[in-house]
Amino acid sequence: MDQKIIGRKEKISLPKLGLNLVWAKVDTGAYTSSIHAENLEVVEENGKRILRFQPLLPGHKSYTGEMVTFEHFREKKVKNSFGHAEFRYLIETTFELAGESYSAEFTLSDRSSMRNAILLGRKILKNRFLVDVSKVNLARAYRVK
Repeated sequence: MDQKIIGRKEKISLPKLGLNLVWAKVDTGAYTSSIHAENLEVVEENGKRILRFQPLLPGHKSYTGEMVTFEHFREKKVKNSFGHAEFRYLIETTFELAGESYSAEFTLSDRSSMRNAILLGRKILKNRFLVDVSKVNLARAYRVK
């Protein structure tokens, strides 16, 4: 399998969330990937549990304010960088990076105090990418022109 070289920050797209070329921090120390989510709620529609939320923060240039919904989701126990365990919702969606589309799991969390609204962890990176921590936005070279 060919691995692509990416930097410590990359622009990714998450089509199902309506996000195009949003900065994400590449974090080889984190296992799971995470997306900032606001106004999370689980509602029942037509007898099914649905997860609704707003991706990103108000004020972010890609913020639309629109709610996105996921029928398939679960809760996962995650340890944060301070070692504190918490339950987070986990969704599976596609993301686009370096000219290709991948399916991956993301937890939803409050990243409002973080510099980047999206974090890419080891689970997504493994066997797909090599990370050059001295560079940013290397994936642009792989994008279709």
